[in-house]
Amino acid sequence: MAGIAVINLIAFIAQWLDKRAAIRGRRRTPEARLHLWELLGGWPGSFLAMILFRHKIRKVSYLFAFGLIAATWIAVIIWLVSSRGT
Repeated sequence: MAGIAVINLIAFIAQWLDKRAAIRGRRRTPEARLHLWELLGGWPGSFLAMILFRHKIRKVSYLFAFGLIAATWIAVIIWLVSSRGT
């Protein structure tokens, strides 16, 4: 459980750093890297950062990929909670 918390913190910080870089006109974090943290379980932290910093909320291609990742995680969690899929 601590591992997921750390991944969420990293995903949150990655979004924040990318937003800060965008504002300052500096080198950005590749979207693939942001999505990797989401795939590893950091999608809630990433989502929170997206809302708080209003970052990546208008980019349809990013939101589509994020939505697929989040929906997959939610489906897996529901499956695990519902008697482990039985």
